[in-house]
Amino acid sequence: MLAARFLILYGSQRGQAQSIAEEICQQAAEHGFTADINCLSNQHKYNLDSEIQPVVFVVSTTGDGDPPDTAQKFVRKIKNKSLPHNHFSHLHYALLALGDTNYANFCNGGKTIDSRLQQLGAKHFYATGHADDGTGLEVVVDPWIEGLWDALKKTFSSMATSDQQDTDLSDCTQDNFHKNASGQEKYKSDLEVDLHLLKLSETDSQKGKAITSDSIDVETLSTVLVASLKQSVPPLSESALNVPALPASYLEVRLEKVSTEGETVPSDKDGYHEVSISKAVQLTQDDAVKTAISLELDISNLAYQPGDAFDILCPNRASEVEELLLRLDLQTQKNCAVQVNLLKNSTAKIPLRIPQNGSLQFILTWCLEIRRAPNKAFVRALADFTQNSSEKRRLLELCSKEGSADYNSFVRDANVCLLDLLRAFPSCLPPLSLLFEHLPKLQPRAYSAASSSLQHPGKVHFVFNVVELPARPEHPARTGLCTGWLAGHVSSILWPLGTVPASERLGTSAQPKVHVRPRPSSTFHLPADLSVPVVMVGPGTGVAPFIGFLQQREKEREANQEATFGETWLFFGCRHKDKDFLFREELERFAHNGTLSHLIVCFSRDEPDAAGTINRPTYVQHNLSLHAKNVASILIKDKGSLYVCGDAKNMTKDVNDTLLEIIGNELQIDKLDAMKTVAGLREEKRYLQDIWS
Repeated sequence: MLAARFLILYGSQRGQAQSIAEEICQQAAEHGFTADINCLSNQHKYNLDSEIQPVVFVVSTTGDGDPPDTAQKFVRKIKNKSLPHNHFSHLHYALLALGDTNYANFCNGGKTIDSRLQQLGAKHFYATGHADDGTGLEVVVDPWIEGLWDALKKTFSSMATSDQQDTDLSDCTQDNFHKNASGQEKYKSDLEVDLHLLKLSETDSQKGKAITSDSIDVETLSTVLVASLKQSVPPLSESALNVPALPASYLEVRLEKVSTEGETVPSDKDGYHEVSISKAVQLTQDDAVKTAISLELDISNLAYQPGDAFDILCPNRASEVEELLLRLDLQTQKNCAVQVNLLKNSTAKIPLRIPQNGSLQFILTWCLEIRRAPNKAFVRALADFTQNSSEKRRLLELCSKEGSADYNSFVRDANVCLLDLLRAFPSCLPPLSLLFEHLPKLQPRAYSAASSSLQHPGKVHFVFNVVELPARPEHPARTGLCTGWLAGHVSSILWPLGTVPASERLGTSAQPKVHVRPRPSSTFHLPADLSVPVVMVGPGTGVAPFIGFLQQREKEREANQEATFGETWLFFGCRHKDKDFLFREELERFAHNGTLSHLIVCFSRDEPDAAGTINRPTYVQHNLSLHAKNVASILIKDKGSLYVCGDAKNMTKDVNDTLLEIIGNELQIDKLDAMKTVAGLREEKRYLQDIWS
């Protein structure tokens, strides 16, 4: 039906925006719409200059608030100053922006596009959503998508009854949002963004009986009133529930008995290259709190600059895949070829993340993220395949509006995955098609280069901490998906700190292989002008890109002995000087030969020295404060650059707060003016961050 067609455009850096856009596309058919979907980079496949049907944008944010790489060309196009103010006056659109409040410039990639479209005359038909990965994208994404369908219906209805293509539809659903006291957008409680919720006390359409707390088997009630993943406590356990509408199934999955043994990596490598790991060295002592490992990869003709990153393909754990196959009673069919088709009356599209004719084991190992915490829509669907009434009730509680706190505590924040839910609810027996519909694409993991090709031609180094996830009531102890896999993958060539690297002991045939793809940074590089001073802040493994910076600068000094070089400051921190001072010898060499003008270190868990130092600096931000005059002079007077790399949860916020204090105190200005000054540094690309959550 042509009148009900709309266009979905996404700009995705790491696949999340694409996954959400594909979810919207798949749901469209359930609501009577036809959706076309394209990446913003594929400009030959769409034309907004003449698009009269509604457009839905899903846009992520990367770097220091930049649009994703796939949207950069589109942004440059719409920022053309020659475009008239009414260039998009015919365009009606909605935009979902993805971001993370742990980072600066929250959702700025989407906001940049949204603002420019408005300047060019485009009109909202639905209020912009800003989803925060720091608290859980689904908190905003799920209700925003639910509200989208009524907004589209109103828009199409308005378009059908009016010949005025330039009618401003921006108010048709804007009242679904309001501002709370802090200025953050929230959904109106009375409208609930038209969530189409179902009450559990109403008749279950499939079983014809009411689902209430009274229907729970009495013998399953716990005498200990402590909430957990498996059980709730009053008042939730006694409440009627509002749950999301059951997502419609749209896939049919068949397993063909054709041998597919021998598959090892995804056939669609998307620019990935198989390379050898020639060295693996543990950088920390065995009794350090975290284990840090440095890898050297042979990358031959792959070019990169210090500050760039590399994507690494990692598989799901073989043991977890085997357990999942066993749980689904499919272990004897793991080598069968998978055929995926749409159900007869479905107008959805087969997800691109599922290759045709791949083996079942291959798809569960390389294509689907089985470690991701299931969203509420997935939990809702799992409930319908749960036989035990008390288990079903609990799953429905977890996906309900009333059970949001329990979902956050016992699923999202606990890093519970599908396998954990299946362990906790043994009567849940989902079909394979349900997993294929709901499990997202297994995304690569990015690691910053910790080397310079000037010093290590044909090589790249990177460093990582092995993430340890301790046992919880919700799941057993495990390591991070990629870091744990890498640690095991290189165990045969891993050498303790200070020993001979593997490449000097082993031939290339014994070296493990990985698939990598360069991920160039648009901004996180050393200044082109060698005389510009730089300040680097990198505690722990956050020092990685700065090792590359300093190796580069060391070689540049050797090649340009008559040139004037700006000062280099590095603020590094770790727990213990003798346990996890990463790259200590190399950093001290840089300081000794003048490559590094100032090496400022702190150790947060070491006891005070014999002199009993009072108020010694504990974290990198404390050392920044101690050198406030130098930092302010470099940034304001000398027009230098500040680089920050590390964990987004606490460090980057603390460093930013310290920078505001430094600027305010040294320039004798109030906090608002200090914030404007720091914002100016970001705008000039002289305050740059490479951070992760």
